[in-house]
Amino acid sequence: MPNIKSAKKRLRQSHVRRDRNRAVRSELRTRIKTLLATEDSKEAAEQYRAVSSLLDRAARKGVIPSNAAARRKSRLARFVSGLES
Repeated sequence: MPNIKSAKKRLRQSHVRRDRNRAVRSELRTRIKTLLATEDSKEAAEQYRAVSSLLDRAARKGVIPSNAAARRKSRLARFVSGLES
């Protein structure tokens, strides 16, 4: 445990951020799994828009790297377009 006041504050901050990042990652994984389980193209397109927004937000907040968000969006877009054809 930290003894210095600023170190105590950093520990509190890191706990709060860790919990927030875990929640964001968990929601992302859940939404992506439901999207990949979808067989209806219209529903998949709607879910893709929501997942895409979540990925962008997570990348902007630094939860995941921006290239990782772009890569996932690209792969999911390919999946959704495959359902339409």
